[in-house]
Amino acid sequence: MLLVMLLVMLLVMLLVMLLLMLLLMLLVMLLVMLLVMLLLMLLLMLLLMLLLMLLVMLLVMLLLMLLVMLLLMLLLMLLVTVLLMLLVMLLVTVLVMLLVMLLVMLLVTVLVMLLLMLLVMLLLMLLVMLLVTVLVMA
Repeated sequence: MLLVMLLVMLLVMLLVMLLLMLLLMLLVMLLVMLLVMLLLMLLLMLLLMLLLMLLVMLLVMLLLMLLVMLLLMLLLMLLVTVLLMLLVMLLVTVLVMLLVMLLVMLLVTVLVMLLLMLLVMLLLMLLVMLLVTVLVMA
C-alpha cells in the first residue's frame, strides 16, 4: 500500500511538474511572440518614418526644381528682353546709318549739280566771248 501510495504521489508530482513545464513553455512562447510583434511594429514604424522622410525629400526636391525652373524662366525672359533691346538698337543704328548715307548722297548730288552748272556757265561765257571776238574781227 505504501508503495502504491508512493507511486501515485510520484505520478502526481510528475504530472504537476509537466504542467508547470508546459505553462512555462507557454509563457516563454508568449513572451517571444510579444517581442517579435514589438520588433515588427518597430520595423513598420521605421519604414513609415523612412517613407515619410522620402516623401518630404521628394516634395522639397520638387519645390527646388520649381524654383530653379522659375529662375531659369526669368533668366530666359531677361535674355530675350536683352536680345530684343540689342535688335532694336541695331535697327536704330542701321536706320541712322541709312539716313546719313541718304544725306551724304543728296549733298554729293547737289554739289555735282552745282559743278555742272558752273561748267555750263563757263562754257556759255566762252561761247559769248568767241562770238564777241568774231563780231569784232568782222
